Amino acid sequence: MTLPHELIARLPKTDLHLHLDGSIRLSSMIELARGQGIALPSEDADKLLAHLTPNNSDLEGYLRFFDTTLSVLDTEEALERCAFELAEDAARENVRYLEVRYSPLLHQKRGLELEPIVEAVIRGLKRAEAQYRIRSGVILCGIRSMDPLESLRLADLTVAYKRRGVVAFDLAGAEKDYPAKEHRDAFLRILKHNINVTVHAGEGFGPPSIAQALHFCGAHRIGHGTRLREDPDLLAFVNDHRIPLEMCLTSNLQTGTVARLEDHPFGDYFRRGLRVTLNTDNRLISNTTLTQELELACRLFDLDAADLRKILINGFKSAFLPHEEKVALLREAISEMDAVFLEFDPTYVPYRTFL
Repeated sequence: MTLPHELIARLPKTDLHLHLDGSIRLSSMIELARGQGIALPSEDADKLLAHLTPNNSDLEGYLRFFDTTLSVLDTEEALERCAFELAEDAARENVRYLEVRYSPLLHQKRGLELEPIVEAVIRGLKRAEAQYRIRSGVILCGIRSMDPLESLRLADLTVAYKRRGVVAFDLAGAEKDYPAKEHRDAFLRILKHNINVTVHAGEGFGPPSIAQALHFCGAHRIGHGTRLREDPDLLAFVNDHRIPLEMCLTSNLQTGTVARLEDHPFGDYFRRGLRVTLNTDNRLISNTTLTQELELACRLFDLDAADLRKILINGFKSAFLPHEEKVALLREAISEMDAVFLEFDPTYVPYRTFL
């Protein structure tokens, strides 16, 4: 039975892999640019969206589109506003838990210090939490192509904001020629302070990148992991240890990680029992929403209600939340999604949730 858009939109969701600088509202970008005297490629919304949407790119080409979005995000007001609006947009499609990631190092062109950058984003997210039924956390990103000492600075910043809105540390950017192990000192600092780790890996480079993220950086989750299937032994390790994969369909097509959406390994990973989650990556750059990504997966991989339920549960299980809070949120989400499924199909029978 085809799962309709209206059903998917109503279900409680998580978005665990989402970049602030790739997910701002198009209208806000135009308004902020005008207010800051910044020239955009176009002030026509349709033309600007077309300019920002990659077509047959690679990862490095995809990342260049962020130069435009980052140009308007160098003030506290812009950061707070865009964080609030991002959480607001997510809440409106029933995202119950959101993790927003970005690198404070990329927002200093106008002289902002790192701390005000972090605090502005946290303020925006907390303001959204007060108005909508959503919870959120911040993930700070080191950049692979930058000096590893910069990653160490961000690791210290992550430690300083532990339990103050920041929930994890990440390493993002171009994978090829920029191995994660070069930033190992930053991850050792993070792990020493018992903080969560996720690493972009297996998108722009193969399984060795994923192995480094796990074995050199101590990753608790993998961002993308698309090319994991190229190493069956590593795939088995990830599956056995229930390491979540933060998968993103549309952006993987745009970065050339897969040639066609039909070739994406998400469906295969799901059938093998890996803990896969679905995420937007960049709502603006990829011109998508979480509901659209879930709808796309259901169509591409012939998912039914039980499959979709499992994928949504994977998201809640993989959240960087304290255990008791995670369990409470998961139970609430399961109860709500089962009610929605039952309304859609009176013959629907919930199943017990295991690993």
